[in-house]
Amino acid sequence: MTTIASAADLSAINAQFIDNFVTNDVAAHDALLHPTFLYIRSDGSRVDRATYLEGWATGFDPETIVYWDVRDELITVVGDVALVRSTNKETVRRGDQEVTSMSTYTDTYVFEHGRWRCVQAQITPVSPANAPADDTIISIWIKGVRQR
Repeated sequence: MTTIASAADLSAINAQFIDNFVTNDVAAHDALLHPTFLYIRSDGSRVDRATYLEGWATGFDPETIVYWDVRDELITVVGDVALVRSTNKETVRRGDQEVTSMSTYTDTYVFEHGRWRCVQAQITPVSPANAPADDTIISIWIKGVRQR
């Protein structure tokens, strides 16, 4: 396994991770997670694997999250550990108001038994001054339909 192959594999896994979110695919997402998985929310609270997966089933509502993109992917592989980082821009509709924000996530993966599995995901809000540019966009969803 080379670092280049690992980075390409992890980029594909990251794309699957996001697709699982947009489609609320709990079974496919469960397969990506390590048994010891932990999610750290932007407020610092910790969420165990089972609770995280419960929320995954309804986490993306295309009538509420009307725009979603993935941008500025950065993957670092150090031996059997990898950090996958990207930023998401979202526009959320609440009544007749739409609010746009960005958050960066860091997913930590370990390579065990011939595959990468996510052991931790952490979300951090992004201030407008630190927002990655649109030319770093990898994928876009509008009302849950992938545009690119």
